[in-house]
Amino acid sequence: MSFTAINALKNTGSVKDPEVSPEGPRTTAPLPEDIAARNLELVDKHAQALYDASAQTILEWAAEHAPGRVAVTLSMENTVLAELAARHLPESDFLFLDTGYHFKETLDVAKKVDERYNQELVTALPILSRPEQDSLYGKNLYRSSPTACCRMRKMEPLAASLSPYAGWITGLRRADGPTRAQAPALSLDATGRLKISPIITWSLEETNQFIVENNLIDHPLTHQGYPSIGCETCTLPVAEGQDPRAGRWAGNAKTECGLHS
Repeated sequence: MSFTAINALKNTGSVKDPEVSPEGPRTTAPLPEDIAARNLELVDKHAQALYDASAQTILEWAAEHAPGRVAVTLSMENTVLAELAARHLPESDFLFLDTGYHFKETLDVAKKVDERYNQELVTALPILSRPEQDSLYGKNLYRSSPTACCRMRKMEPLAASLSPYAGWITGLRRADGPTRAQAPALSLDATGRLKISPIITWSLEETNQFIVENNLIDHPLTHQGYPSIGCETCTLPVAEGQDPRAGRWAGNAKTECGLHS
């Protein structure tokens, strides 16, 4: 299995305003008009029926109807989507955003996923390395401007990496918090691509049960008080009974990185 790294050209300028991203690919190429029109038609016709559908039904629908290649986005917090896609979307690619700030355990899970599954694992990298970002924007941008840091290290790498695809699979669950409580199983993203969330109705308990019953690759931190795992610098453990995402950007009003808002 090949392991593809997408890394844009490095910027050597002196950009310091965190609202201005460094030079390099950071947007998604427009879809061909016929694919965009087909995606719109599919969402209009099928979104309501898929709203509370099972993961299998949603993925089988994607395999039948998606008018082009599909990427399965993996945070490596768990590997449920990898397993489901291997069963129902074997021609899809896996897409992992390596922010440069991940827990070592998260990178270990990514390595194991690459070894276990036949899909190509595409790793999307930010334009700047951590030292380059510190040099241009000041050290620890995740503290001084977490929204800008997420934009440069998550949103823009994802946008650039989605260009070859007609749609993408996400691990969104409505149970993860109030900002996701009404999220659809099928919608269009801002570029007109299909955004498909097969485990949208699952609870954290159902997710964990699927992991155990199917002997999936397990992220060790999920057993150490981390039900939701992002960058090591911005994720804390949470108390039992708390919102699963309470440890993300703890002490900050921020609740979403921007990928799903």
